[in-house]
Amino acid sequence: MTELSQRTAVPPAEVPVKGRWRQLSLLGGTMLVDSTEASLVSSLFPLIRQSLGVSLGALGTLTAAGKIVGAFTGPFWVWAAQRWSRKGVLVVATGLWGVWGVAAGFAQNFTQLLVLYTILAAGYAAAHPIITELIGDLFGGSSRGRAVGLVFGAVSLVSAGIGPLKGQLAGVDEGWRWGLWGVGTFNILLGIGLWVWFRDPGRGASEQQFSGLDRATREAHSKLTRAKVLSLLRIRTLVLLLVSRLLSAHLLVGTFGVVFLVDEYGFSTQKAAIVLLPFGIGYFLGTLLGGFAADWATRRSPRHGSVAVLQSAQFAFAVVAFFGTQFDYGHIALFGVFFALMGAAQGVNPSLNRPMVMAVTPPELRGAAFALYVSVFEAIAWAAFSLGAGFLGDVVGLRTVFLWALVILMTVNGAFLTLLYRPYAEDVARVQRDLDARRVRALEADN
Repeated sequence: MTELSQRTAVPPAEVPVKGRWRQLSLLGGTMLVDSTEASLVSSLFPLIRQSLGVSLGALGTLTAAGKIVGAFTGPFWVWAAQRWSRKGVLVVATGLWGVWGVAAGFAQNFTQLLVLYTILAAGYAAAHPIITELIGDLFGGSSRGRAVGLVFGAVSLVSAGIGPLKGQLAGVDEGWRWGLWGVGTFNILLGIGLWVWFRDPGRGASEQQFSGLDRATREAHSKLTRAKVLSLLRIRTLVLLLVSRLLSAHLLVGTFGVVFLVDEYGFSTQKAAIVLLPFGIGYFLGTLLGGFAADWATRRSPRHGSVAVLQSAQFAFAVVAFFGTQFDYGHIALFGVFFALMGAAQGVNPSLNRPMVMAVTPPELRGAAFALYVSVFEAIAWAAFSLGAGFLGDVVGLRTVFLWALVILMTVNGAFLTLLYRPYAEDVARVQRDLDARRVRALEADN
């Protein structure tokens, strides 16, 4: 048996981190509030459009501006977390930063809303890369899929329950303002809670090779340098996943789903917002399914299992999106069924691609890897799709935009992921060899 096959015959072992599920719940709460405030503008955009007198393209501008600024501030927050502390950055950037959400609720015109929402997004860009890095330190390779799935699933499920409630703000005078005020205030309170109760386990805490080593030894390689960050671009699996992120047009569902049903099929905002509940439930179930599928696939076929499940999810989404967006079913309940299925197919993704990124990068570079993956490449994709959908939607209609983006491009994305099968196994083995070597050096230094 070759060295590579020996290294990938079983999934990497892990060290159970004390209190990891409690810490995970705090991180999930932070992501929940951030995602709720970020989605509030898109779900209530029909009201904002009426209140401020803007066109559909304004939604694309708002979303794109938030993602573009995140492409710059996301890596900055990761760097700040390395120099200061991950906990401190999360408290400030994703907790107390909610004050800008409160301020956005007072916007008197679109320019003010754009500026304040962009500042808000600049802070929230810290959440995803740092929280995902922390999950990698709390959970090892055999349970990361479930942990990521639970966080993303719980966030989606609670957001789904809140979604129709947000839609009911349409019946309140200037209801979108009350939404921003409420969520912003809650975010500030959550930041205080994070400061009081969260405990950072330290980088590499869940890795079997670091068992018995003190935190200082585990974090000896944690200092970020330009050479280390650039080395990420030599990891073939990561590069392919970055390109795939640029093809991930399913992001449009969360941004334009409600306004799509309002504009294309004539539903009211209140009624269209109902689909957010089945979409969120579907997403929740998809993340759970994806989490268990990721861990199961890793055990059954460490070399190819995760890639196969991830690829299948892209094809499944394209099929469901075709039937869920291209036909008028005349009743919101039927659209709800298809939005639930689209949510399930989309929800599988984070439970697979996040653990895959963790598996091919060393602990000290996971934050930087997720800054690239989410803050930069996902931001570029989201900004491009949002701008394109916003302006093209005014010209050709969102139904045509959804056909090309959600059906055709997602099929292309699924085919593209075929390129992952060979390099993924090799990159996982390389990381495990590196961690083994570090443990040997650390033990020799102690002796």
